Amino acid sequence: MKLISLLATRTGLVAIVLGGFLVSSCSSDSSDIEDIELSEEYYEFQDFNLSDFEIDGFISLPDETANIGASTTPEITHVQSDIKWEIKVGQNFTLLIEDYADINDLVSVEKKLLAERTFYKIEYIIDDEDLILYQRTLIVGGMENASKAVGFEHKSYHVYGQKRINGITYELKSRPEGYEKMIIELMAKSIKSFKTTSDS
Repeated sequence: MKLISLLATRTGLVAIVLGGFLVSSCSSDSSDIEDIELSEEYYEFQDFNLSDFEIDGFISLPDETANIGASTTPEITHVQSDIKWEIKVGQNFTLLIEDYADINDLVSVEKKLLAERTFYKIEYIIDDEDLILYQRTLIVGGMENASKAVGFEHKSYHVYGQKRINGITYELKSRPEGYEKMIIELMAKSIKSFKTTSDS
């Protein structure tokens, strides 16, 4: 009888400890979301003229001092068609640009699309009219027969923006799989810097 009582007491203690651990790990997960204030300083960036690539604008891109493995010369290529570009700065920074002509509600449409993806949890860190930066986490709860790998946290950061240059609206965004937070912050600064050549 004493043995049963002792086992029950120990089981109760284990349950309390595990419960406390689960609560603390859940609450600490939400603390990963921190506000980001994009600095106006561009001392780790280089200005790049896009006019040779049929875009009448300048953009500031990370240079070798940004500590992301950036190369000194960004690579710009047309992707799929003449209205899409890919800007690569080293191996860890790829910014996608697309010409959307006179459509000017790209960010609001993107937010609607994100809201429809119920298998992801979207948490906005920057939520402006022409720029969003968010954390995306895969929702794994309730998935039957899921692979063991699904139990690991799948979290990534993404940025999406729009800029109007000489009457043309450009979509600027990170790759679909996203990046780590530091890269996305740099990418958001690049998007904010995008301007017409006449403004430079």
